[in-house]
Amino acid sequence: MANEDYLEAIYRVMEEAGDFSGARSVDVADRLGVSKASVNKAVSTLKDAGYVAQNHYGRVRLTDAGRVYASHVWRCHRMLRSFLERDLGVDHETADAEACLMEHALSRDTQLKWLGYLEKQGIAIED
Repeated sequence: MANEDYLEAIYRVMEEAGDFSGARSVDVADRLGVSKASVNKAVSTLKDAGYVAQNHYGRVRLTDAGRVYASHVWRCHRMLRSFLERDLGVDHETADAEACLMEHALSRDTQLKWLGYLEKQGIAIED
């Protein structure tokens, strides 16, 4: 669960910067409200899993597998947040926080089925 949050944060930092060559650990820490040491520990775990790469004290870069995984997590987050806001009338801040919790509780299969259902309804959640 936490590792998905780190992957998503790395992806979002790079996406917002328009630069997918890597993210600074301090930017990831700021986004998640955690210490840089926490980011370094998570990066070590994500490296072992094959989702990120990092030179000594360099930028954290998503591997191909990490980028696919992170992109999917971020897409599901947006889908859930959009549903909560648009269909249920939940305010943005609450919807964003709760979407983060919900994305971890759903299986990948359920996420994909939900995304497919929304696409059939004409609601596209872009990658």
